[in-house]
Amino acid sequence: MKSSRLVSILLLLQTRGRMTAAQLAEELEVSVRTVYRDVEALSAAGVPLYGDAGHAGGYRLLDGYRTRLTGLTATEAEALFLAGAPGPAADLGLGPFLAAAQLKVRAALPPELRGHADRISGRFHLDAPGWYADAEATPHLPAVADAVWTSRVLHVVYRRWREPTDVERILEPYGLVLKAGRWYVVAGPGPRTFRVDQILELTCLDEEFTRPDDFGLAAYWTAYQRDFHDRLYRAEAVVRLAPGVTLPRAVGEGTGDDGWTLARVPIESVDHALGEFLRLGADIEVLQPPELRASITRTVAELAGMYGNSTRGGGD
Repeated sequence: MKSSRLVSILLLLQTRGRMTAAQLAEELEVSVRTVYRDVEALSAAGVPLYGDAGHAGGYRLLDGYRTRLTGLTATEAEALFLAGAPGPAADLGLGPFLAAAQLKVRAALPPELRGHADRISGRFHLDAPGWYADAEATPHLPAVADAVWTSRVLHVVYRRWREPTDVERILEPYGLVLKAGRWYVVAGPGPRTFRVDQILELTCLDEEFTRPDDFGLAAYWTAYQRDFHDRLYRAEAVVRLAPGVTLPRAVGEGTGDDGWTLARVPIESVDHALGEFLRLGADIEVLQPPELRASITRTVAELAGMYGNSTRGGGD
């Protein structure tokens, strides 16, 4: 909608300063001609917006001009307050600042949207970690976050899973990612990914680094996750699933007359798949690979022998 686009132009110019028509068009995914028309409409409405010609030209707002957030729709106002994550903000030492920012935004909203914002805050609360995930202590998180903001090099002692477990690393922290309640720092050179809770010691050095111009944190994390899953699930199992039973990542290959579904399932390893598949009990039959089927057969036989022994458990 045009009205929403006009507000977007105002907010872009407020936050980024001078922008060319081509830059605005790319950001808003419209034509340059549409940007020209929108700028004319804003000027006609009395918005102090100026255009400078030349190589370094572009559109800008009069210094000091700020617009109130009256262009927000009800849904946008709800999403704004739903996106507020008090837990992660507190982890970063930004809890009071988040509360202050939300208070200012609420004050700037018109009355009808303020009610929507209050309603969404009172009815939805985000809590990302799973029920059985223990809270990881991350005492060095504020220092890492500060180094991300100030582009300072870090010297850390880091604990990894393989020998030698405790190693020293020099990190150039590009950004932080919160995944399932756990903080990760993406750092150069590389870049590489490190768990913040596994940093045992940290020293912020006087040395500064330059973040690569072509680095995008969201794009890196998407590629990192894709590569992680590709490396994680290197094997495959062929199974039969009882009617109504499903498995994540399973690809069905047809259902038999008995209602059981033949499927292929990516697996991390035989040992990992053993634990995952045993949870389904008699609702799954493993056909391939042979070593996984043999491992399940052996485990089931051992369980049958253990629980079939009536002399255990204090029974009569």
